[in-house]
Amino acid sequence: MLRPSADDHRVVGMHTGKIVTGFGLLMVVPLVTSMVFAEWRTAVDFGIGLAACLVVGLGLQQLCATTHELKRRHGLVTVSLSWVLATLLGALPFSLSGQMGSYLDAIFDVMSGLTTTGLFLIQDLDHISNGLNMWRFVLTFVGGQGIVVIALTFLFKGTAGSIYHLYSGEGKEDRLVPNVVQTARVIWLISLGWLAVGTAVLTAAALWLGQTPVRAMLHGLWIFMGAFSTGGFAPQSFNTFWYHSVVFEVLCVIIFVAGSLNFAVHWAVWTGDRAELRRNVETRSFIVTLGIFVLLAAVGLARAGIYPDAMSFVRKCFYLLASGHTTTGFGTVYSRALVTQWGPLAMLAIIGTMILGGSSCSTAGGIKGIRVSLIARALREDARRLLVPDAAIISSHYHHIKDRVLSEGAVRSALLITVAFFVTHSVVTTAGVLAGYPLVEAAFDGVSAASNTGLSCGLISPAIPWGLKTVYIVAMWLGRLEFMAVLALLGWMWSVVRGR
Repeated sequence: MLRPSADDHRVVGMHTGKIVTGFGLLMVVPLVTSMVFAEWRTAVDFGIGLAACLVVGLGLQQLCATTHELKRRHGLVTVSLSWVLATLLGALPFSLSGQMGSYLDAIFDVMSGLTTTGLFLIQDLDHISNGLNMWRFVLTFVGGQGIVVIALTFLFKGTAGSIYHLYSGEGKEDRLVPNVVQTARVIWLISLGWLAVGTAVLTAAALWLGQTPVRAMLHGLWIFMGAFSTGGFAPQSFNTFWYHSVVFEVLCVIIFVAGSLNFAVHWAVWTGDRAELRRNVETRSFIVTLGIFVLLAAVGLARAGIYPDAMSFVRKCFYLLASGHTTTGFGTVYSRALVTQWGPLAMLAIIGTMILGGSSCSTAGGIKGIRVSLIARALREDARRLLVPDAAIISSHYHHIKDRVLSEGAVRSALLITVAFFVTHSVVTTAGVLAGYPLVEAAFDGVSAASNTGLSCGLISPAIPWGLKTVYIVAMWLGRLEFMAVLALLGWMWSVVRGR
């Protein structure tokens, strides 16, 4: 392993500075929101946070200015390091607000927002300022698309290869159009289009529920951001259960299922290829696995004897299973009801959905539907080989944006990430058990954090040990970046010390 040169460090530092600068400029949104609502103390907090981001971001760009091209390892390290710095700096307004028990709690909430997880440790959520709430939802909305994607959209110029290394390092591989920068812009075009429509519809629903126009608009905007980014944040502590509205819940399901779809599928539908929605292997996988886990949860709930009528079952069981499978984390039951009423079997069904997750190149987390499909097809292909003559040629095909042949490399990559996810789930669950929590509860909240879902059975709270909070933060980071960028950063640090 070669020790990075000074030029290598400058390349990473300069590009990290650009991403941190772009991230810091996002604080203008909650800063303006605070000023509009005369929340002057909150405005000062965001002014301090914005200044800190600009000092670090612009300082890195000046200190590390270089013309050397960004290579693959530079891109992976840049992405991972940018997420660390963005989390540390983004936590400043949280910490200054007085709503957090510690700076570690503030880091937890920012990482949860950026990774679209939705777990939170903020205290008295129902009464925090509009500016701070706006920051929570900006984090989760931007995190769903990716902080690197937004930087590529507005701040980066470079060769196609160097830019692609940044794009792929954030857990995205599919190009919607041949050019990577244009792909990033298309992702934002899709997201902003949904933002306009979704916010208008949810605002109308909130007005129908009796909220004032300003409050309805804020709740419509925030719930959309939490749903489309499959982030799970909500402006009230009871999540979407607070609204007690079938209409609101139906709209949320539509939005978070849309958010869990591959952006390439959105683009195909947008450009007229509506058949892609039906043919794509990930959407088919999602329908099949969701049906299996809903059936499993129904058996568990039938044994428990709750939700006897169809409407209650759909509003509670189907909603939570769909929320878990899309890794959104919206809920319509009290968190402790999962333990006291649902029971282990139904909870295991939700854990299963969270592990699988949504689609690749989307705002969702988890293993992703494409990997589940590839592994299933590889197993079927091996089973067929056992039943046919040795001379027979066996091949499998699948449709993901285009017709593809199942390759050994694709299966190996899918298995590698899948094993990494299961190892992470095991480690986080073990950490919860060692902290003194029951196995099923530790597994539920641990998998929720590692898969970037956000559902909780009540384990997550400011009272959990600081070591367990740290484990959850790292698990959310690993799950969102899908390991490779984080491993590259660790390897970079090791090579600085031990490299030749």
